[in-house]
Amino acid sequence: MSIKPLVILPDSKLRLISEPVKEITQEIRQLTEDMLETMYDAPGVGLAAIQIGVPLRIVTMDVSKSEDEREPMVLLNPEIVWASEETRAYEEGCLSIPEYYEEVERPDRVRFRYMNLKGDVIEQDADGLMATCVQHEIDHLNGVLFIDYLSKLKRDRVMTKFKKAAKREAGA
Repeated sequence: MSIKPLVILPDSKLRLISEPVKEITQEIRQLTEDMLETMYDAPGVGLAAIQIGVPLRIVTMDVSKSEDEREPMVLLNPEIVWASEETRAYEEGCLSIPEYYEEVERPDRVRFRYMNLKGDVIEQDADGLMATCVQHEIDHLNGVLFIDYLSKLKRDRVMTKFKKAAKREAGA
């Protein structure tokens, strides 16, 4: 296992649409282990493969409350199959947009379908943090970032900030 470097805004890779996982190979298993290690190290509660530069429909998540009782999840080809009409605002952040947090309104409850590493197709209901997290990570697979839900003014400010930071880093 190894910790992978994160793709950071304004990198255009974050806007790629990820491809489905066609076969569960040893490389896919290794990738998911690396993703979990990277996610825990960051630390974060979710990570999409594109956030480490791999355009595959893979998400790792762990919304457990305690480090002592981790509950890692690996979602291959996840999709939302139902969402509630009721919404809830959650303060979201993103490992690819470090140290920036903003309230985002999303459906309060969702049902999602995914394949696990054994090849089983699972449907699961989620609410609260898990619902927010799974929606956030599936958005990544579709080239959507949580800042896309903000007003144009806020989104433009964030983009300007991260573009300036990238220029400074490139010049360093």
